[in-house]
Amino acid sequence: MNELETRWSDLGEFIREQRRVGHLSLRKLSELAGISNPYLSQIERGLRKPSAEILQQIARALEISSETLYIRAGILEEREGDTDLITEIRRDLWLTEEQKKTLVQIYESFRAERRAAGFEPPLAGQGRLDDELGGPLEGAADDDAESEALAGR
Repeated sequence: MNELETRWSDLGEFIREQRRVGHLSLRKLSELAGISNPYLSQIERGLRKPSAEILQQIARALEISSETLYIRAGILEEREGDTDLITEIRRDLWLTEEQKKTLVQIYESFRAERRAAGFEPPLAGQGRLDDELGGPLEGAADDDAESEALAGR
């Protein structure tokens, strides 16, 4: 498998895992994203190369950043270094000062937990899906029908 095929396969795997984390069946995600079920299935298996617009629809349906999918698809370059999330929170005009303080405290407590557990963020481009999701998915259903039944959908 060449680098491009690997990238599409990894993107599809990431989308599938995000779908499962969100307890969405393939059918439900395709409905939310406004794309056909077979097309989404092909994307997840790395057989199709979705456009930026399709990736944006999938990201919106998964409630994740479009940028995340664009980087994984090779449409955007990964930002160098650590993003300064705290500065961005403090700049947000939609939040009150109290909300900003609370968000910063929660964010810093999550990071401290991960550091205490020995987590080291991977260098750019070297992360594994399990690391990004906080470890292997325990009890992730292998079958969409089982996943759908568990989620009560």
